[in-house]
Amino acid sequence: MTRRIILDLAVTLDGFIEGKNGEVDWCIMDSEMGFVHFLHQIDTILYGRKSYDLWGQFTPENEHTHNEKEIWSLVHSKEKYVFSKTQKGTDNKAIFINDNIIEEVNLLKNKPGKDIWLYGGASLITTFINLELVDEFRLSVHPVILGEGKPLFMDIKQRLNVKLVNTRTFSSGVVQLIYHLNGK
Repeated sequence: MTRRIILDLAVTLDGFIEGKNGEVDWCIMDSEMGFVHFLHQIDTILYGRKSYDLWGQFTPENEHTHNEKEIWSLVHSKEKYVFSKTQKGTDNKAIFINDNIIEEVNLLKNKPGKDIWLYGGASLITTFINLELVDEFRLSVHPVILGEGKPLFMDIKQRLNVKLVNTRTFSSGVVQLIYHLNGK
């Protein structure tokens, strides 16, 4: 069985993944949401270069909770691939992919292992959606309306039909929606 690519991310009620200045302070990190469990389901993370530069080697500070530190420790234990048009090779923490995205991703999906987390950013997510490389959309809709920011879905080239396979509601007001790409 091939590994699945899972787009798991937080989104506002009005469809933004970041505020207008890149802020994500609206994102609720709630242990009830089972993010640690999700991190045990994957062994590989896919980043765009900007997202990798921001978060790929993020280290929590002392004021972060034990749960946040556990999450970041798990994130950093995964194999990381960075999609970049400019940066090449490896930096001993990640492998850089510059072209042949479909071929490279299919090689990854056919390697033995756990599922793969498509972390982002927005342009990489758009590329993966347009190439129909996302098998599962796990969207945690947060109870906030930003009014402006970076939208989740931009420049999508064609309609994609998805099938709702699960919903979960949390006491924080977050609702998680899990969709599979039809036919996968």
